[in-house]
Amino acid sequence: MMKNLKDLLLLGDPRLYKICEPVTIDELPQVKEWIADLHHVMEEIRAKYQFGRAIAAPQLGIMKRLIYMNIDKPVVFINPVLENLSEEMFELWDDCMSFPNLLVKVKRHKSLTINYLDENWQPQAWKMEDALSELIQHEYDHLEGILCTMRAIDNQSFKWRN
Repeated sequence: MMKNLKDLLLLGDPRLYKICEPVTIDELPQVKEWIADLHHVMEEIRAKYQFGRAIAAPQLGIMKRLIYMNIDKPVVFINPVLENLSEEMFELWDDCMSFPNLLVKVKRHKSLTINYLDENWQPQAWKMEDALSELIQHEYDHLEGILCTMRAIDNQSFKWRN
């Protein structure tokens, strides 16, 4: 049965703080189902809250190293690894589907390279900058059991979405 918005893990759920396991090649058939679930829930978030560019598998309780991004086209990141993180950082108000009305001010690397396997188990690399770099760092943190609340710049780096 397809997952929906009710399946989205919310701030405080202990699973959001766990490190995810790598996807194995024999799980590749399941990846298509997981991606369908991630896509469906992200569409529901977009309809309800008017945001959402990517979602990490653990946000739906799928404790695997898998990220789904859909900005202008769908991209699947299996077992991603971040490299070449820039020394240059920037600050922004981050949001998260697991606490959709809360914004958190964080610092992120301005650029990086993400190495990953695509949905056909082919190795890929993508150099990202600015908004994409920030987005993938946020989603990658989910795979490591890290929420942006844990990266807040200070104790005044929280505000409600208007």
